[in-house]
This record gives sequence, C-alpha cells and structure tokens, in this order.
Amino acid sequence: MAPMSQSRPYHHGDLRAALLTSAERTLREKGTAALSLRELARDIGVSHAAPGRHFKDKQALLDALALSGYDRLNGALAAADLPEASLEPRLTSLARAYLTFAIENPELLELMFARKHDPDIDARLAEAVDVSMASFVRLTAEAQRRGEIIEGDPEQLTLAAAAGVHGLASLIAACALPPDEALVGLEGYVHLVLHGLKPR
Repeated sequence: MAPMSQSRPYHHGDLRAALLTSAERTLREKGTAALSLRELARDIGVSHAAPGRHFKDKQALLDALALSGYDRLNGALAAADLPEASLEPRLTSLARAYLTFAIENPELLELMFARKHDPDIDARLAEAVDVSMASFVRLTAEAQRRGEIIEGDPEQLTLAAAAGVHGLASLIAACALPPDEALVGLEGYVHLVLHGLKPR
C-alpha cells in the first residue's frame, strides 16, 4: 500500500468512508464522468488496488453513493415529520426537508434518481428508495383517514404532490429559481398543491 497522504489521511478501517467522501466531492465538483476508483485512491493516498476491497467497480461506488444519499434524505424526512400536525403544516415540513436536501446536494440527488430506475438496482438501494417515498405515502393515507384530502390511490395522489416539490428542486438545479425564493414561498406553494388553482 502506498503511504498515506499527509493532506488527506484516513484512519485504518475508515477507507470506505474516505472513498465515499472523496467521491461525493468529485461528483459535486466535476460530475459522475470524472469518478474513478483509481483517482479516488490517489486522492486519499492509498494504492490503486485498495478501493477494490470495498467497491468491485465504478457502478458499485455509484450505488454506494446513491444509498448514502437516500439514507441522509430519509433521516432528514424522518426528523422533519410532524405526525400529530394537520396535513398542510406536516406536508410543508416534509417538503422543506426534501427541498433543503435538494438545494444542498443537487448532483447527488440527480445520481440518486438515475440509480433508482436501473433494472439491476442493488436490493439495499431499492429498499432505501421505498423508504423515501413511504414518508409521503404514509402522510397521504393518514390524511385520507382524517378526511383532509380526497379518496383515491395514496401512491398516485402522493406522486402528484411529490412531482411538484421535485419540480421546484429541478428549477433550482437549473438556476431558474433562486433557492431562497423557493424556501420562502414554500408554504404558499404547498397550499396551492393542496387546494388547487380553481377559484372557489
């Protein structure tokens, strides 16, 4: 094994975490195409073969990055949930957590969505994807039981609301909407999602 870098040392046993940290930095700064196990090894000061102990290839690294992203997103959604609140503040809190994650991690979120549709998705990653959507589906089903929203397939209703929130994240990523403006206006946006545009 090559000597550890003086600028980016890692402790024995933390190689996987060091590789993921370095990979996420590369993803943010240069994009998916720039990710290379050999370059990551050089970045943290280990032999080019060392990453192979944790990731058999670049695809395994991408899956691990996406899984890490979903784990963090799911943690943020769980922390933001307000189970005792009525629908509108509860949905606003979850939407704010999602949008904040998207603003802080646009490249990672793009990778997460790209990997979730792969037919050969890793089982742990597939489970993490399901958990992230389950936060919103659970909210929808509970709101239906309380008579706060219309009857119907909770997953379809959730998809309609989630598409709007993810649309905001996409507009921010495309620099078509300032992040601060989206967060400040989020409460009003959620109100529109729940109540519609037609005059009453």
